[in-house]
Amino acid sequence: MTCYTALITPFDKEGNLDEEGFEKNLAHQRSVDGLVALGTTGETPTLTLTEKKQILTLARKSSLPLMVGCGAYSTLQTLENLKLAAEYGADSALVVTPYYNKPTQEGLFCHFETLAKHSPLPIILYNNQARTSVNLQIETLKKLIEFPNIIGMKEASGNLAQICETIALKKRRSDFQVYAGDDIWTLPLMALGGDGVISASSNLVPKLMKELVDACKSGNNSLAQQINNRLIPLYASTSFESNPIPIKAAMELAGFPAGEPRLPLTPLHPSYLPPLKAIVEDLL
Repeated sequence: MTCYTALITPFDKEGNLDEEGFEKNLAHQRSVDGLVALGTTGETPTLTLTEKKQILTLARKSSLPLMVGCGAYSTLQTLENLKLAAEYGADSALVVTPYYNKPTQEGLFCHFETLAKHSPLPIILYNNQARTSVNLQIETLKKLIEFPNIIGMKEASGNLAQICETIALKKRRSDFQVYAGDDIWTLPLMALGGDGVISASSNLVPKLMKELVDACKSGNNSLAQQINNRLIPLYASTSFESNPIPIKAAMELAGFPAGEPRLPLTPLHPSYLPPLKAIVEDLL
């Protein structure tokens, strides 16, 4: 059972990559099971290639397993991203369904089939229809899990029936991992037989998110519910504005390096700061 942190990318006052701040945030993550660099929580679409390489170099200094976001809406570009991640020592790759161009289910299958056959890294699929406009349907997933290089799914569809069907595929392939893609789904997904979470909230509270996963794993439902109830306000704050705006603001309020997000994302609206500050103070 696993808790991975989807790392934010801290920027300095001039809007440049804050390498020292990134390292400080890494040191805060010792209690989790792994790290995700270059995910959407890390504002990867706004990063230059040089910055991506800098982040990978810094993230690989950690002894924790490193998963790298490699998804793009071009299959060829995704393959290039996979090669880069492998070159910098990644242990696995997180690959979101292609966004904007809205491929068919056949297109999704061919995309991931090509990646599975040529990727130098194990692949964790990422299903998030709200962000990409496409849903990786269960019938397509059933075919994709036949590829041994596809080892898991970050499930952020918000569709309970689909989440249940995805977890049920573990009966066909016991090593296939299913992670919550939205923090609020961690407890219910693990109760249904899922394997953990790839979390934005754990940027701020890694120890607490890890304790939640461990409580679920051990079957300590009372403790899991207790921890989950403490975290619900933080989960709710992620809907104040688009991710990662709220979690970056929360990190700043807690004294961690974050900085303002890059355009087209803007800083959290001032009206949300008082309730977010109260949430952060209660947790820390």
